[in-house]
Amino acid sequence: MSQVNDVRVRSIQRMVAPRELKEALPLGAEARETVLEGRRAVERIIQRRDPRLLVIAGPCSIHDPTGALEYARRLVALRRELAPHAEIVMRVYFEKPRTVVGWKGLIHDPHLNGSRDMGTGIRLARELLAEIVGMGLPTATEFLDPLVPQFIADLVSWAAIGARTTESQTHRELASGLSMPVGFKNGTDGELQTALDAMKSARHPHSFLGIDQEGFTSVVHSLGNPLGHLVLRGGRARTNFDPGSIADAGMRLRREGMPPALMVDCSHANSGKEHARQEFVWRNVLAQRRADPESPVIGLMLESYLEEGRQEVPADRAALRPGVSVTDACIGWDETAELLRELAPAAVAGWAWPD
Repeated sequence: MSQVNDVRVRSIQRMVAPRELKEALPLGAEARETVLEGRRAVERIIQRRDPRLLVIAGPCSIHDPTGALEYARRLVALRRELAPHAEIVMRVYFEKPRTVVGWKGLIHDPHLNGSRDMGTGIRLARELLAEIVGMGLPTATEFLDPLVPQFIADLVSWAAIGARTTESQTHRELASGLSMPVGFKNGTDGELQTALDAMKSARHPHSFLGIDQEGFTSVVHSLGNPLGHLVLRGGRARTNFDPGSIADAGMRLRREGMPPALMVDCSHANSGKEHARQEFVWRNVLAQRRADPESPVIGLMLESYLEEGRQEVPADRAALRPGVSVTDACIGWDETAELLRELAPAAVAGWAWPD
């Protein structure tokens, strides 16, 4: 008799339940307050009740927890130094959307060898987030797999829906139930309407399939998430961080009945995928914000790590260069610190939210 189920499935492996993982790696009281205060700060910035700039900075993706923790230790010190001027949140991305194939991130392949040990990956992700938040540093991540948030979302203060998934109904439904503010990136073609539609959709209640804390398939009934905002990352044909593009985006947000609040991603298409050009984008947008007291820009995103550039994953994992990205190229720490310290004059030099 011919088989009708799982014809092209090699195997199915049961995962640990979210509740079990959280009991093994709990969120302490101080770490919980870091998460919550990070969320509250981002909310105030989006709602134009806090004139500081929101900054999401960190590696393109996490592949080495040791390097990520060293980066976090450096970033939390700068966060304290620049707290009057900016809300700095560490970019801690574990899932990578691939155009065709490739390494999908720490959760999917923590050993970087194609073994796809997702059980270990999800545990490593939670362990790392708990350590970073335990330092007093809020975290940001992109949610790609709709089941992952049940395992780690309690440790995250800001979430992204990426350019490749912002059109997905599944991710719009997911965002409607997330407990933190969410940034929606414009599509890879540079068009804003997809992200605007996603933001509007996520503001409404939805019912969708997911898992509960015990890992059972469930129907999730969300309330809707009013804390969405736009992330400009450029497109195939052009960048969108120039004054005209930012003004147009602010106008379209108002026209759609949403707050004129947006973040500029200094990497990806806005930098032409050249990591060194992030500096130009950063300084250009800060100059716009200084010059325009009604600027809709509430945040900036940097892809940065300990060392600049990127590397391929070698067959011998011991040959990996410490502190160098294995996905998109990043700027190094020295340049990161230099750019972040430019926030102080940019944030306070005659700039305030309009009444």
